[in-house]
Amino acid sequence: MSMLAPALPAHKSARIEIAVVAIFALLAVVPFAAAFGPQGYILNLIIRVMVFAIAALAVDFLCGFGGLVTFGHAAFIGLGAYTVAIAGAHGVTDMAITLPLAILVSALFAYVTGTICLRTSGVYFIMITLAFGQMAYFIAGSLAPYGGDDGITLPARSTLFGLAVFKDDRALYYVTLAFLAGAYFMLRAVVYSRFGRVFRGARENPTRMATIGFDVFRYQRIGYVIAGALGGLAGFLLANATEFVSPAYMSWQRSGELIIMVIFGGLGTLYGAIVGAASFLLLEEALAGFTENWKLIFGPLLVLIVLFARGGISGLVISIKTRLARG
Repeated sequence: MSMLAPALPAHKSARIEIAVVAIFALLAVVPFAAAFGPQGYILNLIIRVMVFAIAALAVDFLCGFGGLVTFGHAAFIGLGAYTVAIAGAHGVTDMAITLPLAILVSALFAYVTGTICLRTSGVYFIMITLAFGQMAYFIAGSLAPYGGDDGITLPARSTLFGLAVFKDDRALYYVTLAFLAGAYFMLRAVVYSRFGRVFRGARENPTRMATIGFDVFRYQRIGYVIAGALGGLAGFLLANATEFVSPAYMSWQRSGELIIMVIFGGLGTLYGAIVGAASFLLLEEALAGFTENWKLIFGPLLVLIVLFARGGISGLVISIKTRLARG
């Protein structure tokens, strides 16, 4: 059974986009609602959800639309986060410098590793992305001047032209939300562009795409760099949200969690990555408060979704609505 979500007719796609806009609108009012509860806890939790949703969008772009199942995407998050931390350790905290630098470092790593990884396919591609991810993980752990395995605490959140704009959690929240919305609509535009059609075509039949004249490797490498840059953006935001960076950000378990988020929400949909990240992290938070062995509950739940809900949670909701409409 395919893990990809089923294709939708045009009128249903329009409804999905309206639902996505409604999700962004709902996220925009969360800080106001949080004022009536534990505001700091709620804002930090939803910021974390949005940061990982950005990273999951990039993974969905690669896996769902490019057929490139990566097991090392957490490396890009870690690179973005470490760029912020290392720059901060040397007194550079202005996001006018650290944000482009974090994205550039991750994009360059994606370009170099993608040039090698994309010469393989299938299980070999998975294994080599895992190898590069672990290489980045161990290099980060060996950076003794920057905390080594223990990680490093940021001296302060990033500033903007000297102004401590992220000192207020609300400001960081809305900046993260703006980046999430921007990443979603940017990737959506890319997927349905001429570039995206070739990128998706390479997933279905790379030999045919090459035969009709497209340089499949070049298209896939550009897609890989785009996903890596988004990982760097997520790392920049994560470092500012937690004010701490450690090699654990780059672990293979983190890469696996990103894949689970995408499958959980609905592979090959983009919006599924947002739904999956929110479902995964909120469920994790709820179950962790119930029992420390929450993975014993979460694991079987994921298996059930994979077995019985084609297209993940998003596909399940659409399927239920369709059946109800048919009566």
